Amino acid sequence: MNKYPPPHHQEQNPENIIKVIQHYPLGTLVTAKDDEAHITHIPLIYEADDSKYGKLVAHIDKFNPQVNHLINDSSATAVFHGPQTYISPSILSTTQLPTWNYIIVHVKGKIHLLKDRDQVRETLIRMTSFLEGDNPAYVLAENNPRMEAALDYIIGFEIEITSWEGKFKFSQDKAKRDKALAKAELIQSQQNSVRAFIDDLFDHHHQIITK
Repeated sequence: MNKYPPPHHQEQNPENIIKVIQHYPLGTLVTAKDDEAHITHIPLIYEADDSKYGKLVAHIDKFNPQVNHLINDSSATAVFHGPQTYISPSILSTTQLPTWNYIIVHVKGKIHLLKDRDQVRETLIRMTSFLEGDNPAYVLAENNPRMEAALDYIIGFEIEITSWEGKFKFSQDKAKRDKALAKAELIQSQQNSVRAFIDDLFDHHHQIITK
């Protein structure tokens, strides 16, 4: 009997799953209530704690309708999108069909709202510190007046992770040579396509604004 998703596309190594979340922290937050689904794209920062999987920390605009879904212990799903690309049979060493390779992580968990203003402030500082990296060019000060004003307009929350799964499809079932070629294509596609795409997108957007 065929299994779906194919086992060889399911990533089980927690370290690899965490790496995707950390390298691509702009997640897609999905919640549902009364048959209504809401989706928001926000940074979700992974933090280890004493639990089995750890947690995600985030904040959201208080005027976002999805806030109505964010109730303590309610369920949420976050999707993290890593690199992805079309794989043409023309690049492979054997006869294959066209396919799409991608790295995606699904995280499920329980919402915990941060009611305390100091907690939300500290979360913003930790998130900024993570995103700035090991050699930060910017440090968000605890007494930053802009942050203090922003606290009136955001809702801070955590997602207690209850399960996760990695969906890593990069031609694992193909011959060794083809796996290497598909890997090279995935890397090259990210390097070559982004600049042209962004330039075109920004130029078109600028034309619309200036008309």
